[in-house]
This record gives sequence, C-alpha cells and structure tokens, in this order.
Amino acid sequence: MMMMIFRRLLMSVVLILVSTATIFVLMSFVPGDAALAILGENATPQSVAYLREQLGLDQPLWTQYGSWLVGLVQGDLGTSIYSGEPVTKLLGARMGLTFSLMVGSTVSIAVLGVLIGLASALREGWIGRTIDALSLIGFALPSFWIAIVLVAVFAVGLHMFPATGYVPPAAGIGPWLHSLVLPVVAMSLSGITVIAKQMRDSVRTELDRDYVRVLRSTGVSEPRIVLVHVVRNASIPTTTLIGLIAVGALSGAVFIENVFVLPGLGSLVTSAAARQDLPVILGIGVAFTAIVILINLVVDVAYVSLNPKVRQSR
Repeated sequence: MMMMIFRRLLMSVVLILVSTATIFVLMSFVPGDAALAILGENATPQSVAYLREQLGLDQPLWTQYGSWLVGLVQGDLGTSIYSGEPVTKLLGARMGLTFSLMVGSTVSIAVLGVLIGLASALREGWIGRTIDALSLIGFALPSFWIAIVLVAVFAVGLHMFPATGYVPPAAGIGPWLHSLVLPVVAMSLSGITVIAKQMRDSVRTELDRDYVRVLRSTGVSEPRIVLVHVVRNASIPTTTLIGLIAVGALSGAVFIENVFVLPGLGSLVTSAAARQDLPVILGIGVAFTAIVILINLVVDVAYVSLNPKVRQSR
C-alpha cells in the first residue's frame, strides 16, 4: 500500500510539470498583452515596454517558465500581475470553498448513488426504469443549466435558499451548509443518476454469479450475502466511476461558482484568464492538479481495500 502511494506521488510531480508547461505554452498563444491590459488602451508604447520588462514578460518563454519552477520548488507561486497579491494568498482565500463543493458533491454522489442503485437492483420495477430515464437526462443536461433551474425554483420562487453568495464556516456551520445546498445539488444530480445506474447493474451482475448461489445453498442469510459480499464486489467498478465523476466536477465547479457568484477557484480562473494573469492561472493549475492527484489517490486506496487480489499484488 505504501509503495503504491509513493509511486503515485512520484507520478504527480510529472503530472504537475506537464500540466503547468501546457498552460504556459497555451497562454503564450492567447492574443493580447497583459501589460497593455493593466495600463489601458491609451498607454504609450514606452510605458507598456517598461511594464513588460518589470514583469519579466519580455524574457523568452522557457526562461519565464524556468523562473516560475524555481519559485514553485521554494513554495512561491509568484504574484498576481493584475493585483500584485501573492498567488498563494489568493488561492488560500478561495480554496476552501471549491474544496467544500468538491467534497460535498462527491459524498452526495457516492452515498445517494450507491443507495439508490442498490435499492433499484433489489426491488427493480419502476425504480429501475426511473433511474434509466434520469441517467439519460443527467447526461444531456449540463450542471450550469440545472443550477439556473434550481435558483429559479428554490431561491427566487420558494425563497428556501440564497440565490447567490457564500457564508464561510466561521460565521456558523448552519449558514455555511445552507449556502452550499443549491451549488452542491446542481453539481451532484447528474452524477447520482449515473452512479445509481452503474451500481444497479453491478449488483445485478453479482447476484447472478455462482458464489452467491453457493452462499445461499449453505444457509447464509440474504442480507449478509448482499451487504458483505455483493455490495463489496459491486463497489469496485462503481468506485472507479465515482473518481472519474469527481475529476469531471472540477470543470463543472467553474460554471457553478459563476452561476451562484461564489468566490472560489472557478470564478478566480475566469477573471484571471480574462486579464491574462499568468501567475494566477498557473497557481490554479497547480491547485486543480493537486485535487485530481488527491482524488486518484483516494480511489486507488479504496480500490485496493475493496479488491483483495489487487492488495496481494502490491
């Protein structure tokens, strides 16, 4: 187990290098000039050239990236071109919100999806048909559209939840959770239906296997067969799918935070991209990559715990 974690951490270094280098190269092709965006359209060419020199934008691309990497190794992500604030400070102020959305949506998807899928597999009938229909709808409807509908119904129409804004945990756990309900639901709905369908199909497949018939013939109770053996084996492919959905939720968080006007990493990357604030974009790239690495690591650990064959081969 420890060797597996160590190998994943080594691979994460390569992943961070590749992702940040890709961001750096792609941003160099974006039209416009960060120095001109700061000074305004009426700035003189001399003042723009001076600011570019001060910001290091006149240096070759590989030199700029090398300087940034040196700072990354030292724990310094640089400063925002636009505001002059340290990138680590900007990320620290917004990371908590995005992480709360990710954890809340992933837990909701995993728990509700597994329970609904298990109930559908054991009872079948209209529940299974409903899950099939909702799964197709979940694939078709984007999360930001679901968010707009939720705001219109539960915020504007019923006044049950706030339409915009975020309450930090320091202001109280209750208000904090209340402000996260609609964003988390918007990010979770489609994932819940997908996981429910996957879990239902996996449980049905396991129930038809020979080992289940052998357990029944030896007098093992049905609840024990389902909870101890069937659910464990059916959770292996479901766990992998949960990890993929959680990674995909990162892109959804960008739209959700803008719909609900939440001060997270998603709204920060949108504004940074509009201003061509490269240090902030790179910092967010590192943060997103770290979240992806963490999700994959959790999935790997869960997979090893659920699958004895994988555990023995490590």
